[in-house]
Amino acid sequence: MTISEKIKIASDLFGAWGNDLWSDTEVKGLLDVLIENLSASGKVNRDLGVLAVCKHCDEEEGGSCCGAGIENRYSPHLLLVNLLLGVTLPEERCFADSCYFLGKEGCSLEARDVLCINYLCTRIQRLLGHESLLTLQTVTGKEMETVFLLHEAVKRFINGRSDDH
Repeated sequence: MTISEKIKIASDLFGAWGNDLWSDTEVKGLLDVLIENLSASGKVNRDLGVLAVCKHCDEEEGGSCCGAGIENRYSPHLLLVNLLLGVTLPEERCFADSCYFLGKEGCSLEARDVLCINYLCTRIQRLLGHESLLTLQTVTGKEMETVFLLHEAVKRFINGRSDDH
């Protein structure tokens, strides 16, 4: 399935189930936790200089870990989670040799695949050192766990409702 097809499915699911998902106690609770986790992860990544290193590498050295094909890791349900978080999914790829979701200001997604959250290049690992790396991994671990739980809750909700119709 192409990324365009996955985005279409996610958009259709959002149109059909978005309000019901926001009203579901489990999904809403996990969305709230994820928003907190995303804020904490963003702060730690900024404070530790990870975002600055990534931006410099991409803009000044022509490199990016967000290579073309990474978007294939995303399911329609994970894209639906992003829609629930208020993300506008791109209509086209911004850079030919990069992930579909990499835009001019970085990743356009909030709820990301575990690879996108967890990967740290050797340069960043050296920059952080042991203690900072542990801090980052602790915070992003909470983010990854919540993304997983929310993704599964959304799938259960949709599958349970779809079975009824």
